[in-house]
Amino acid sequence: MSSITTHLRRNQYGNFRLTDAIRPGPGLSIFPAEGYRVGMYRDSYTGKTLPMLSAAISAEKIFDLFLELIVPLGTTVHVILESSHDGSRDSVRCCRRTDIDTPVLSSYCWEFENLLLNDGCTALSVLADRKRLEVQFDEHKLFHVYGKRLKPFEKILENYGIPLNNELKLICEDEHLHHSTVRFQDEFQQLAERLGAELPSRVLSDSDDNGW
Repeated sequence: MSSITTHLRRNQYGNFRLTDAIRPGPGLSIFPAEGYRVGMYRDSYTGKTLPMLSAAISAEKIFDLFLELIVPLGTTVHVILESSHDGSRDSVRCCRRTDIDTPVLSSYCWEFENLLLNDGCTALSVLADRKRLEVQFDEHKLFHVYGKRLKPFEKILENYGIPLNNELKLICEDEHLHHSTVRFQDEFQQLAERLGAELPSRVLSDSDDNGW
């Protein structure tokens, strides 16, 4: 077995377990670890800033934690479902659904749990209604929370034993590999249809590495 094959099959780093969606690059300059950090997000177009929380969570608890993180957003939310299944890492397709009950969204997420956890080309963002607050579950299976009040989300992370580490390095910040399949591409379309999401449009995204 080649060294690269061995590397791609490895999903455990200490106590931290990766989903099948992502792997660090062969050089392993960032050692995957669990934790969260708090900082500021700056919009490159408007120049405005907003408090931001980013978290890396071990695979065995990531899905349950996601469903808890969207609860503070309220009983009705908006959803953005993102895909890069066409193989182009410099753009994504966005499907949008407004005004969906949070319990209904959670039930769809349960139905497509495998897609959301293990597809490196699917991302899901949940936005609060009538306030600037967002939880993003990105392609790297990292959480990003944007909002003026992050304390409720920090409390949820603390209840799961996730440590605060403002020096935390995320897997997306260095060479890394995304994993997907044709089946996941089909499931993405099924989820978009179940959500009643609008037809996708093209938006720019940061460039990533090639998938494996």
